Amino acid sequence: MRAQFVLSEIGVGLRRNLTMTIAVVVSVALSLALAGASLLVRDQVNSMKGYWYDKVEVSIYFCTKADAAHSPQCVNGAATDQQIADVKTALDKMQVVQTSAFENSTDAYKHWKEMNPDNPLISVLGPDAIPQSWRVKLVDPTKYDVIQSAFAGKPGVKSVEDQRKILENLFGLLNGLQTAAFVIMVLMLFVALLLIVNTVRVSAFSRRRETGIMRLVGASNFYVQMPFIAEAAFAALLGAAMASGLLLGGHFFVQHWLADRVQFIHFIGLSSVLAVIPLLVVVGMGMAAVAAFFTLRKYLKV
Repeated sequence: MRAQFVLSEIGVGLRRNLTMTIAVVVSVALSLALAGASLLVRDQVNSMKGYWYDKVEVSIYFCTKADAAHSPQCVNGAATDQQIADVKTALDKMQVVQTSAFENSTDAYKHWKEMNPDNPLISVLGPDAIPQSWRVKLVDPTKYDVIQSAFAGKPGVKSVEDQRKILENLFGLLNGLQTAAFVIMVLMLFVALLLIVNTVRVSAFSRRRETGIMRLVGASNFYVQMPFIAEAAFAALLGAAMASGLLLGGHFFVQHWLADRVQFIHFIGLSSVLAVIPLLVVVGMGMAAVAAFFTLRKYLKV
């Protein structure tokens, strides 16, 4: 097959159906951009889990004098030094514990004031109101239940809290965004498929005379169909290129603006974006080529 003929036929098809081709390019670009964004959000969530779960701690809080009046676990008053030491001894014997650090009331009060500088209770509360705690880092952060079952309800222990619960809300939001992007992506891919099918059908109808002549002179089905398939694939390639540009622009925005303002999130790098782009190109061109092939089998009758 002569490449010059195929390229000329692609040009003819694109010029005859310019507005529909533009619609195909835009819809493919949006759907592929959403697909890429969905994959990148998944990678971002996994990266954040790996980054933060290694840093989260389980906190074992001890009773204070103020807790005796309103906390059933602290009816005997503030935790004694012996009760705090007993917890430490038990932690040292547990294989799931990587490290443990003690935070007394003075340090805890200082950290609380740093995190809540505008809280009106600062002028009322003193260090004695902030519980002492053991900050425990686990070998496997998912083994929180082991610590919970071992120390919850023990003498002098007010509560056992896992910082992972705080992060779960953030991860839940990101997973929700990923699901929303996936649903919109499916809808946009469906719209893109309809546009590709309609564009190929109109193009085949407008060139039915040329294809009829080609059949009469003995051209094969593949030779007749190839320009239409290549036309759809080329439009999808343009859409994939536009989607890649959108993802790179989004990455630039995240790294040079958002990352400076949201410093507690460990954002994925450029390599993750570049790894997604070839997949978008393959999926976009493959989808268009397959849709065009099956459309031609139905509408390209001579």
